[in-house]
Amino acid sequence: MPGVLWRMPPRERVLYLTFDDGPDPQVTPWVLDQLAAVGAHATFFCRGDRAMARPDLVERLRAEGHGVGGHTWDHPDGWRTPLRPYLRNVLRGQQVLGGPLFRPPYGRLTPAQLAALKGRLRVVMWDVLSRDYDPRCTAQECLDRTLRLARPGSIIVFHDVPKATDRLTGLLPQALARWSTDGYRFASLA
Repeated sequence: MPGVLWRMPPRERVLYLTFDDGPDPQVTPWVLDQLAAVGAHATFFCRGDRAMARPDLVERLRAEGHGVGGHTWDHPDGWRTPLRPYLRNVLRGQQVLGGPLFRPPYGRLTPAQLAALKGRLRVVMWDVLSRDYDPRCTAQECLDRTLRLARPGSIIVFHDVPKATDRLTGLLPQALARWSTDGYRFASLA
């Protein structure tokens, strides 16, 4: 997909942590506390419906220096959604959140959807997927995978929603500690 951001230039030991599908009233505050403990900034790709329901959490994200991007209104699959309804869903979510950053749910966009979004939004993908959303994986498997694949400039995906909590709570603190020990900094994409 030309014109899509998959990773940042590896000029320094910087990682770009991203969190999808929130904000969630239980999980997102916990994530924010973990990030604050190591002075990390991240980017949160929020669903519009959830952001509208929890504007206090979106405000906290921004107040603590994190980037905020859109993740559609209610998480449709781009491969299964016709162009016009998909674009309406994307723009509805962006109206709530503002800003130029957008991540498609599941990383799925058709060429026509991508062409329609170019020039309006900066489409952000990833080069490391933690798989914290997958109940078939253990927290240790997610941690091992994420640590193995991350390198300077990596954009890493986590999820700040209940379905990922079991794996995220066993993964994120350990990953942050390891990366901090290894001399990495954590920056937002915004």
